[in-house]
Amino acid sequence: MWELNDPKPVKLIIGILAADKTCLSIAIDELIVTFGKADFVSNVLRFDQTSYYNAQMGEKILRQFVCIHQLIDPGQLATIKLKTNQLEEHLAREIDIDLPRPINLDPGFLEPSKLVLASTKNFSHRIYIGKKMYAEVTLLFDKGKWSPLPYTFPDYRQQCYFDFFDKVRNRLVEQLKSKL
Repeated sequence: MWELNDPKPVKLIIGILAADKTCLSIAIDELIVTFGKADFVSNVLRFDQTSYYNAQMGEKILRQFVCIHQLIDPGQLATIKLKTNQLEEHLAREIDIDLPRPINLDPGFLEPSKLVLASTKNFSHRIYIGKKMYAEVTLLFDKGKWSPLPYTFPDYRQQCYFDFFDKVRNRLVEQLKSKL
């Protein structure tokens, strides 16, 4: 009862929103340099469920996910979000494009039962995780499928996302079994 257990390691996933394919490619390269080898990189998807980012990123925003091979401690999420914010700022200065925010990086982690995303913004369903960062459970994995929650972003409700997260989840389960 009083014994505390270490959390199991999780898969780091970084969602990328980018102004174009060149920005996506630059972001992926930088993420691999920063966080290590990628297990999976998703297909390039259109991000058109909202116009929230259009003023900063243009009107033809692309989405892609990178899953990092090395498992992480879930307690690192706030530090990782700080790193991705710094990387976003650095790339905005370096990329020669007439947009204030050509790349948006959203880290999170996947464990067998859920997908958790980090955020700089507080909201009713988010919890504070330190370093001025918040986190939310975005998707649940139950009875063999991904399920959104009432506040889950519209793009995270798509089957193509679920398919990618299935691959990541399967790899995580393999990696956790090999550590036993």
